[in-house]
Amino acid sequence: MRETLLKLFNTIQASLFPELELRLQTELTSKEKEFVEVCCACRLDEHVPERHQWTGRPARSRLNLFKAFVAKATYNLPETEDLIEALVRNATLRRLCGWENASDVPSAATFSRAFAEFAESQLPQRIHAAMIKKHCAGRVIGHISRDSTAIKAREKAVKTEESKALLKKPGRPRKGEERLPEPTRMEKQSRQSLEENLKELPKACNFGCKRDSQGKAMFWKGYKFHVDGIDGDIPASAILTSASAHDSQGNIPLAQMSSERFQNLYDLMDAAYDAGEIRSFSEKLGHVAVIDRNPRGGEKIPMEPAQALRFNERSSIERIFSHLENHGLRNIRVKGWTKVFAHLMFGVLVVAANQLFQMLL
Repeated sequence: MRETLLKLFNTIQASLFPELELRLQTELTSKEKEFVEVCCACRLDEHVPERHQWTGRPARSRLNLFKAFVAKATYNLPETEDLIEALVRNATLRRLCGWENASDVPSAATFSRAFAEFAESQLPQRIHAAMIKKHCAGRVIGHISRDSTAIKAREKAVKTEESKALLKKPGRPRKGEERLPEPTRMEKQSRQSLEENLKELPKACNFGCKRDSQGKAMFWKGYKFHVDGIDGDIPASAILTSASAHDSQGNIPLAQMSSERFQNLYDLMDAAYDAGEIRSFSEKLGHVAVIDRNPRGGEKIPMEPAQALRFNERSSIERIFSHLENHGLRNIRVKGWTKVFAHLMFGVLVVAANQLFQMLL
């Protein structure tokens, strides 16, 4: 992995940057260089398809539009109008995205239609998966740090099918009738494929509750972003669920997703993941689960010294969320699970590419 990244990094630094500065006749800023590095690491030319139509006005370049959304996440611009203004004002950034003149920059409606296409096809997710597999497959990763964070949305909360089902509780069994207990979601997940588990996860916008580092309850309306971070503060896998979904419900799908991309040794999780099914699934994958104990009203069982020392590596996931906050995590302006997930994944692309190159410095 290091050889591949180093070759790409040296090509960008020694050849691409000087060539771009010669053509643009200006020196690239640090943010512009960061944007170029992200586009190169994602290999956008290989993944973003162009639209071809034989009648009507020629379609806008999807590659240029995708680059613009990468720029939006790189610069942490909250609104599409802010992105358009930046492209019109900054000639260097505009030309890096593929538009020579300010009049060539598409309208907000065109950006909106293109974003809907990218979100529906899950293109940011697929590009991220390809990048992680390319640079991490075949390499043994030391630690996965798993956690989730609240995503506040600007849309109406809806009642999920689960909440409706809770209102219809089954009655008492008849005399002599034996009723087997329903399997829990984690028990079902451990027997299902990744595609089945992702399909069954709740995705509607609703209300959630999560305790912060001080133990205070925090309520919000929106979604919950579950992320697997690996050594080097690299976000390697991510899923988005309803805000009401418990952290543990995203564990097995995340573990399945990460196991398809690389092999790791340790799974580091906080007390929200302290469950027998989660420990068993980690062992099934050949991992060692290091999970903080949940006292559940009793006395907390302390970790062994060696485990406690290794558990300190879990601070990686907190740094990843901090990086994501600088690349759109708190600037949610779109509505619906599909678009919110795509918006978040543009930020994940930027952070993952930045941290991959940071490992070489």
